[in-house]
Amino acid sequence: MNRYLLNISYIGTRFRGIQKPVFKGVPQIDTSTIQGSLELALKVFRPVNPIETHLSSRTDSGVHALQSSIHVDLERFDGQPYKEHVITGVLNRTLDKHDLPIRVISTRRVPDTFHCRYQAKGRTYLYRLAVAKYASPNAHLKNKNYQNFIPVDEYKRCFFLQDHEFDIEKFKAAAELFKGRHDFRTFMSTMKQSKKGPMFSIRSISDIKVYPGRSLAVHLDADKAESLYNYWDLEISGRSFLYKQVRRIVGSLVSVACGRISLKDIYEMLTIPSKESWHPKSVVAPPFGLYLCKVHYNEVDFTFKQSENDSSAIDNHESAGTTEIKERQAQAN
Repeated sequence: MNRYLLNISYIGTRFRGIQKPVFKGVPQIDTSTIQGSLELALKVFRPVNPIETHLSSRTDSGVHALQSSIHVDLERFDGQPYKEHVITGVLNRTLDKHDLPIRVISTRRVPDTFHCRYQAKGRTYLYRLAVAKYASPNAHLKNKNYQNFIPVDEYKRCFFLQDHEFDIEKFKAAAELFKGRHDFRTFMSTMKQSKKGPMFSIRSISDIKVYPGRSLAVHLDADKAESLYNYWDLEISGRSFLYKQVRRIVGSLVSVACGRISLKDIYEMLTIPSKESWHPKSVVAPPFGLYLCKVHYNEVDFTFKQSENDSSAIDNHESAGTTEIKERQAQAN
């Protein structure tokens, strides 16, 4: 049995999230999630053991990933490990055949004790915003986002705001409040709160960066998008995050920048952690502007112990010995 770490990327628009549902009874094929789609693709290798993948991070419906990771154990019929580049190539070919927007970036054989979730040292997320530069003639309309230009390349890839009075300095100032260790109970999904203990919602945010972004549109649409919108990227890093925590943080920052709530409101939501502290005028940012950028690991965790290398060393020695015998036989003939 060998364990492999798969670094993956995906566009989450068409998926219900990364985690597959738990079916009672007979396992079912599931291509509505990232995990289910990957397990279907892994069947191509026909391993001896049942296929069961493990996730490093859980992204919800509509969220994308530039680099996430899973690990899986695979036992080949002859006991030999699969070649890493073969796993990458075959999986990408299979996913492409099924028209699934998932890409395996790389495959790495790891120690049997390695766990992609528990040994992750941190995660970095990116949220993309595009803010209108000018007052829209459709500002009074409820569906103003449907009346204004949005490049098709950016559809479900960026959060477009039609509020030209958006104050980026207030946005940056509010972001600074989230740095450090806090109880983020106010910023987690309310449906999860009753199931967890009081310490579960304490998390540390090591860094938040806000910097100018750019349009991902092409040709003339790129010029038009850049002329109409200011693009902003928010990058947030921490060891782990609660369910919907990043989206609720971004939504509250947008609410401050648009004048719906104040910096004081953000401070109160952080210092009085409770679902009742969530300000009614604050919003939850949509999932399609969110990207999991990277899952961080320590390189030392990928190191095999001597005992784990012994079997491969024996295999190499036996292979070399067999070659030497064949060469001697050829010379004798």
